[in-house]
Parts: sequence; C-alpha cells; structure tokens
Amino acid sequence: MAFEGIIPAVTTPFTAGDQVDVAGLQSNVNAMIDAGVHGFVATGTMGEASSLSGDERRTVVQAVVEATQGRVPVTVGISSGSAKQSIAYAADAAADGAAAVMCLPVLGYRADLDELVAFFREVAEASSLPVMAYNNPEAAGVDLPAATIARLYEDIDNIVAIKECSGDARRIPELLRIAPGLEVIVGGDNWALEGFATGATGWITGVGVVAARETVELYELVRDGDLAAARALYARLRPLADFDMTPKLVQYYKAAQDAVGLNGGPTRAPRLPLNAAERAELDAALAMLREPAHA
Repeated sequence: MAFEGIIPAVTTPFTAGDQVDVAGLQSNVNAMIDAGVHGFVATGTMGEASSLSGDERRTVVQAVVEATQGRVPVTVGISSGSAKQSIAYAADAAADGAAAVMCLPVLGYRADLDELVAFFREVAEASSLPVMAYNNPEAAGVDLPAATIARLYEDIDNIVAIKECSGDARRIPELLRIAPGLEVIVGGDNWALEGFATGATGWITGVGVVAARETVELYELVRDGDLAAARALYARLRPLADFDMTPKLVQYYKAAQDAVGLNGGPTRAPRLPLNAAERAELDAALAMLREPAHA
C-alpha cells in the first residue's frame, strides 16, 4: 500500500524577496515528520504550483525530498494544460527523487470521456513513476465519476490510485467495489472522517500542514476503531478543515501556519492576504482546535 495514512499537501513559503524559502519549507517538512505524517504531496494546489516557474517547481520538489531523507515518500503534482507539459513535470519528479506523481484531468478544457482516457494514458505511459489520478471537479472543471475512474484504472497499467475530492463519500465504497486493487485517497478535509470510515487508505490533507499531530491521531483512532474519540477530535478539526473547500485555502492555511509557529508567509498574486473578517474566522477555527477533546 503506497498511499496510506496522513499525506499533507505542503505549502510553498516565500522569502521577503519572493524566492522559494527552502529553509522554511524544509523546517515545515521536518516538523510534520516529527508529528508522524506518512508522506507528502509537493507542487499541488496548496503549493501554489500554478504560480511557480519550472525551476521553482524543481526547487520545491528537491527541497521536500531532501528534507524527508527517505523517511516518507513524496508525491509530486504534475497537473497542467497539456500531456506534454505534465510528462515533463513527471520526468523532473523522477529525476529529483519523488516516489509518485499526481495528475488532474487536463486543465483549461472540459474533456469528454475518450479525451480523458487518452490524456491520462499518454501521461501514465510516459511516466516512470506510478500515477495517482486526481478527481477535483472544482479545480479541473470536469468530474470523474466512479465508472470513469474504474476505466482509467483498468485500461492504464500505471494508474494505481485516485485522490477523490468530489465531496461525496459514497464514491469511495463504490470505487472499492468496482475497482478492487485501486488505492482510494480522500482529498477533502471536511469529509476526511467519512472518507476513512468508508474505506479510504489515506488522506491528502491541507489542514495537516497546520495540525499534523491531530490529523495523524484522527487516522490512528479510525484505524483502531475508536470512533467516539475520532468524532470528538474531528469536531475540533472541522472548522479549520472547512477552509480546504474554499478558493482561499492557501491563504487560510499559510496564515494558520504562521499562527502556530510554522513557516507560511505570503502568497503570490492573484491571491491576496486574508481580510479582517476572514482572519477572524481563522482565529475562531484555531481556537476550536485548541479546545480539549470530549469523547
């Protein structure tokens, strides 16, 4: 099982000079490993991948791989507007020591089923690393229903997993039924408990970059069958987890990282800092996280 447990999607901190803050990024990675996480995703939405140059993407991936020192695997986001570009990102990821790559449907175009299969086939067959398909209708503009994901898995040997971010927990048991052997990873923070309870092996998480220890504890509680304690812990996590399903998830989680002593820092345009009302929402969510649990 390659994608088990808590897999934070790392943010990309920047220096005052708007360069990738390698030291800050590696400090965050080490703090999350110390908290018990089981892997990382780099250069995804949380990492502001669309705002990074090709060289910056490689800097981020190399920094994360170097910081892990082989302790946990690193998956690299390779989503783009063309198979050619995603294949190039996948080749860089392999050269830089990643364990797997993750890819949305082609961006900027609402592909039909045959086009989706052709895109994923071209990317997967060219990649030397295993591929996690990524279903996020909000980000990609197209949904991958369970039957489509099952076809990708059955028809394309190198697709081994799906990050499921539709928000519908019913998709997970359906995928496990019609595509046995496919690893299903929950990709939405505010239905992670439901995702685990219905059979997801892992959770690619935004809130985990802020509350790594709590997300690991949640995973362990569900794995061990202590649902009462899991529900109590999730009640504390949920307000912060809700930000994952908003357009400003990066701003919220970077600001939250700063608030808890990690390295968040500024975002790049077009993202602007949180306004006063949004900051108050974040403060309230962080206060809830700090509340003692009551099982």
